[in-house]
Amino acid sequence: MKYLDDMKVGDRAAFGSYPVTREEVLDFAAKYDPQAFHLDDAAAAKTHFGRLSASGWHTCAMTMRMMVEGLTVGGQASLGSPGIDQIRWLKPVYPGDTLRVETVITEIRPSRSKPDIGTVHSDITVFNQSDAPVMTMKSIGLLKRRPAEA
Repeated sequence: MKYLDDMKVGDRAAFGSYPVTREEVLDFAAKYDPQAFHLDDAAAAKTHFGRLSASGWHTCAMTMRMMVEGLTVGGQASLGSPGIDQIRWLKPVYPGDTLRVETVITEIRPSRSKPDIGTVHSDITVFNQSDAPVMTMKSIGLLKRRPAEA
């Protein structure tokens, strides 16, 4: 199990391989972001996207899936997150793309009021199969501190 105390500023991780499917792009958009360029090929062709593209929120959801899978492989004492400080969608994500994630820890802060937890701030970059960055986020994670030896 990896605790807050095991992490260092500058630690990096790379993980994930998420194939973006047309069916999933359409399904997500129909449910959560029903804009024409996420739902209709002809409408999307008339926009700066040039073709059907995934919702940025769908890109966030795919990223979350990869992060949970990637960060739980070695076990992490995660307690969720109080939020994201920033999200930037840099390039469209298209059906047929394959996404991956890289993270770097930028700050670690033990809690003053709850000594058994703390926060980890990370810069997250999502890349497509051409290694082009498609999204960046500044995330905050809550983690348990290492329990005292009994």
